[in-house]
Amino acid sequence: MSKPAANEAPAEPILLRGDANGVATLTLNRPKQRNSLSEDLMRALTAEFAAIAEDKSVRAVVLAGTGPAFCAGHDLKELTAARASEDRGRAFFQKTMQLCSTLMQAIVNCPKPVIARVHGIATAAGCQLVASCDLAVAAGEAKFATPGVNIGLFCSTPMVALSRNVTRKHAMEMLLTGEMISAARAAEFGLVNRVVPQAELDAAVAHFADVIASKSALTVSIGKKAFYDQLEKPLAEAYDYASEVMVRNMLARDAEEGIGAFIEKRDPKWEDR
Repeated sequence: MSKPAANEAPAEPILLRGDANGVATLTLNRPKQRNSLSEDLMRALTAEFAAIAEDKSVRAVVLAGTGPAFCAGHDLKELTAARASEDRGRAFFQKTMQLCSTLMQAIVNCPKPVIARVHGIATAAGCQLVASCDLAVAAGEAKFATPGVNIGLFCSTPMVALSRNVTRKHAMEMLLTGEMISAARAAEFGLVNRVVPQAELDAAVAHFADVIASKSALTVSIGKKAFYDQLEKPLAEAYDYASEVMVRNMLARDAEEGIGAFIEKRDPKWEDR
């Protein structure tokens, strides 16, 4: 294998991670490709979420992007190149969609809350990323779309996350028209929590991250899992499940400490157990 020339700059990593004050920031770093989700990037993201899930020093996660876009979806050039294979790309397409589904579920299943920092466009699987995160903060300039219908490829997998975030009518509006919606409209739909000027984006994201990081990590992880689990259950079953979760939570040391601190009018001291 040939080595890079001595004056050739080493390749930039496609995913960056920085940790500070209990918050891990994962930054998509394919700016020239508008942070499209290549096979390698999806594998890297999934691996980081697996590592973060086991990292006791991390209490919240921020998902961000470099360059002009947050994430423009799948890497269509990579998908198109696979058509040259004998099966016209079927095996690669299946692998890609499975990788994407695994990544999105890794975000939902991560015990640490994940906040999307959306500074630019988030389209197709990029919009799916936003919808898969627990919270999302968008700059006023950000735009969102599930535009697959415009190129003959309905956004069926982004639909899964989208339809679990917004109303059916709003989801179908985005899926059937493929039109871009503004950040303000995305907030109306419930796709993002807050829209702020670009200059205030980092502060708004940090506010959420810092507040979450100040809580009991055990309590937050119990609550996040219970939230997504109960959504899939009928009403009576959801109440039975949530009641049992609260009983187990009440028996945790942090619940005893937190309630005691509230009664005694002092700050709690979390031990995450």
